[in-house]
Amino acid sequence: ADCAILIIAAGTGEFEAGISKDGQTREHALLAYTLGVKNLIVAINKMDTTKWSEARYQEIIKETSSFIKKVGYNPKAVAFVPISGFNGDNMLTPSTNCPWYKGWEREIKSGKLSGKTLL
Repeated sequence: ADCAILIIAAGTGEFEAGISKDGQTREHALLAYTLGVKNLIVAINKMDTTKWSEARYQEIIKETSSFIKKVGYNPKAVAFVPISGFNGDNMLTPSTNCPWYKGWEREIKSGKLSGKTLL
């Protein structure tokens, strides 16, 4: 596969369980990398349960960047997108629930790519 979407739950306790030593989030990132997936998108789901907290979003990006770097990914080449699958926020069209979110940007060999939504 050329690309993988790593879905991370933003809920209190859910995120922490996923990135713990034996967490599935950590395992899935490692599997994607070892299977040769070079491009990674991180969708931070259930943002509605955090009341679209920018602080929680930034905390998750910081923690996730740290562990995906250890796996082998360059965090600057990864798009991070806050979403709510339940409500469809930021899936296909930009959400009004997170006015602080200006979109994602990732570095590639030929420059930078940017966007606002998951797909």
